[in-house]
Amino acid sequence: MKILLIEDERSLSESIVACLNQEGFVCETAGTYSNALQKIESFDYDCILLDINLPGGSGLDLLRELKKNKKMDGVLIISAKNALEDKITGLQLGADDYLPKPFHLSELVARTTAIIRRRNSGGNNLLQFKELLIDTLSKTVSVNNKLVELTRKEYQLLLYFAYNKGRVISKNAIAEHLWGDETESAANLDFIYTHIKNLRRKLLVAGCGDYIQSVYGMGYRLSS
Repeated sequence: MKILLIEDERSLSESIVACLNQEGFVCETAGTYSNALQKIESFDYDCILLDINLPGGSGLDLLRELKKNKKMDGVLIISAKNALEDKITGLQLGADDYLPKPFHLSELVARTTAIIRRRNSGGNNLLQFKELLIDTLSKTVSVNNKLVELTRKEYQLLLYFAYNKGRVISKNAIAEHLWGDETESAANLDFIYTHIKNLRRKLLVAGCGDYIQSVYGMGYRLSS
């Protein structure tokens, strides 16, 4: 899942990114208001971790921009400002949760995961698609109650398809969502095809139907 961390304190930002990467998230960062605004206007994220005090502007104004542009990204405010007024304003502007500093990284991960789960599957950690079952809590995949061994990227790719069931997803969208800023240095997106081919093969071997379909000239989708 793709996260945007908007935080100007470098040491804290590096610690959060390291923790989120270890948990399997793709994490991009922005340290100023203008950089953050550019990213939220250009890309979609599963969750935005938002500090209120930023060089060049307020995180609350970024929330207003998200609301004005009708963006559906989840938002967790992380701020040293623990004033009730800021918390209420943030929640009224569309933030999903508020976590005051200092905090434990494990709690940050738990709250971020909860926001993504609520937004994508109504809070249910089990995603069922015919004989395919994804458990987002244990991060496991099974077909007809038999576990399927997937790499981290294959699991993330399948989860992305499941959250967007029936929708055609372009190669660019898949690359940005699962690899973030790393795709900027890629010569081409052929690696997307390789990951999808390997994922489909493992699911087919496990007895799953071939539900990940290529849509010529457009991308891929999970369909029945």
